[in-house]
Amino acid sequence: MSEVTINGLIEGGKATGGPPFGPALGPLGVNVTNIINEINEKTKAFEGIKIPVKVVVNPADKSFRVEIGAPPTSALVMKEIGIAAGAKTKDEVAGNITIEQIKKIAQAKEASLYGPIKSKVKQIIGTCKSMNVTVEGMNAKEAMKKVESGELKV
Repeated sequence: MSEVTINGLIEGGKATGGPPFGPALGPLGVNVTNIINEINEKTKAFEGIKIPVKVVVNPADKSFRVEIGAPPTSALVMKEIGIAAGAKTKDEVAGNITIEQIKKIAQAKEASLYGPIKSKVKQIIGTCKSMNVTVEGMNAKEAMKKVESGELKV
């Protein structure tokens, strides 16, 4: 029998033996508790954020691997600055984020962002722009120019 893949979306650090994983893993004869513990260990840094998780099981030898997807950049920005949503109008400012917080998000998203750290920071600033989140107290477009010119160090 070939590998079986189970996908689910769980809140970081809060997987349980219930759906989506428990009922799907039980019939495969694997240790569900070990898998749930590994999921929670790998996702605990994303507490409060829904994370895509993939569990791949080899039913023949009961081996498994847990793969964690990356949460949306907007979810990480909101968590970092403590807001529930981006701005509702283009005139409203949803919040402010620092370059240090952006670098922290860039590290969390390392696998899904491309290029050197400066490029990753600019990609996150682009998300801040769409959410109307200011960067170091300035609008995102202005922050982007200052990162590009080196005036804002990354």
